[in-house]
Amino acid sequence: MAKKNDAFYYDCFASAAELACKAAIKLDTIMHHFDPSKIEEAVAEMHEIEQEADELVHEINDALITAFITPIEREDIATLANSLDVVIDRIEGVLHRIYFTNIQQMRPDALEMSAKVVRATEQMHDLVLELPQFKRSKSLREHVITVNTIESECDDIYIGAMRELHTADLDPLTIISWRDVYTFLEYCADSCEFVADTVESIVMKNS
Repeated sequence: MAKKNDAFYYDCFASAAELACKAAIKLDTIMHHFDPSKIEEAVAEMHEIEQEADELVHEINDALITAFITPIEREDIATLANSLDVVIDRIEGVLHRIYFTNIQQMRPDALEMSAKVVRATEQMHDLVLELPQFKRSKSLREHVITVNTIESECDDIYIGAMRELHTADLDPLTIISWRDVYTFLEYCADSCEFVADTVESIVMKNS
């Protein structure tokens, strides 16, 4: 029974990370092939992914209420589940800001950041898959470092993009709109790093 319970939590983590990858790829595709006339449809499709992720969190929380034994501490399970959900929320948040600020054209540095978010979610997904066998894993630590590196790279792009945004001859509405988009793209990278740091903390406490 305990093994079945263990698999349930790890499978949910993996499913949530997979949904994060799906959301990141969708966002990146939308941005690289941007068509303002299709943005409402894209928002609806992204929301379906976000709803799937919410359901996983609900399932995990419901299981924690009745579970007698868990593979790792309850608080760690809840923290990791919620942090994975936040990644998807942040990705959806980027698309929301593109939509409600009525952006009509992509900026190159935003495309760079969206590509970084895809890479970060992919590494995060691979990291989560290593969690069940963390004591034997030879790549878990590498995935943590890679996610941290991608987040730093995203930081650099963000700083440059914000500098360009506030020094170029742009109208105030454009500045406000893109400032929100850039900030949420950076939040996406930050949230992936938080997942990686959470996994690393769980490993350290259980080693």
